[in-house]
Amino acid sequence: MREIIFSTETGSDVPQAMADQFHIRIIPMHIIMDGVDYLDGPAFPVEEAYAYYERTKKAPTTSCVNVDEYIDFFKKIREEQPDSVIMHFAYSSAASATCQNAQAASEKFQDVYVIDTKNVTAGCTVYIRTACDLVHKKTGLTIDYPALAEEIRGIAPRISCAFIPGNLEFLRAGGRVSNAAYLGATILQLKPLIEIDPDGALVASKRYQGSMEKVAGRFVREFVANHELDRKTLHLIYTLGISDTALGIVDKAARELGFKECVHTQICGALTCHSGPGSIGLAGIAGEPD
Repeated sequence: MREIIFSTETGSDVPQAMADQFHIRIIPMHIIMDGVDYLDGPAFPVEEAYAYYERTKKAPTTSCVNVDEYIDFFKKIREEQPDSVIMHFAYSSAASATCQNAQAASEKFQDVYVIDTKNVTAGCTVYIRTACDLVHKKTGLTIDYPALAEEIRGIAPRISCAFIPGNLEFLRAGGRVSNAAYLGATILQLKPLIEIDPDGALVASKRYQGSMEKVAGRFVREFVANHELDRKTLHLIYTLGISDTALGIVDKAARELGFKECVHTQICGALTCHSGPGSIGLAGIAGEPD
C-alpha cells in the first residue's frame, strides 16, 4: 500500500492536533485588506480583520487558492514523497472556486484525487476524519486508488453542518445581506440559520430570535433532532467574540444528547471575514448505513 497523503485548505478548519496526528497538508486561502494579500491560517490575527471593519465599515475580502498555487502545493508533496497518492479534500464547489482550481491543477499529476466535500469548515473536518479512519482500516491491503477515491466521495451525504452568524454586520458589509434586511433583523434580534444543502450550497433555512446564549441550546437540540448523527463526536465551531457562556451551553446540550465529546475549533480567518464575530456552528456525521 502506497502512502496516502490527505490535504485540504484552511477553510476546512482542521484542528491542529488532527492535522499533526494524520499529517494533513493544508494550503492557505487569502484575506485582502487595504490591498494587501494575507495568507490565512493560525498565524493570521483575526483581530486585525475586526479592526479593519471597525476602521472602514467594510468586511475584508477573501479569495480562494488559485491553480498555480495548487500546482506548487501538489508538486512539493510529490517531491517530498514521490510514491505518494494525494487525496485533496476541497471546500464545497457550490460555495467557492477552490474545488475547481484544485481539479484543474490535479490534471498535471498522476494519482492526485480531488474530493468535493460539498461542505465547509467543520463539515470538511468531519469528512476528512472519517476518510482517515476508512483508510486506516485498509492498512496492509492492496488498494485500488480510483475506487478508494469514489468510496470516499460516498461519505458526503452522511455529513451535516450548519452555523449561525453572530451578527449581520459583516454579511451586510460584504454585500451578502441588504441594508433593509440587516436593520429588520437587528431590531428584532434575528439570527439566520445557515445550513449546507446536499449540493454543498449555503442556504438560510430559518431564523432564531434572541442572544446567542438564548438560542445556543435550541440550536444544538434542533440540529441533532434533524440529523441521525453518530454520538461519538459533535464538532463545535466558533469565531472569536463568542461568549464562554454560549460555548458552555452547547457543551452541556451535547452531553445531554449523548455525545461522548464535543470538539471546539475556532473558525479560520477567511471564513470569519464572512460570518463576523460571535458566530457558532455544528457539524456531525450520520452512522454508516446497514
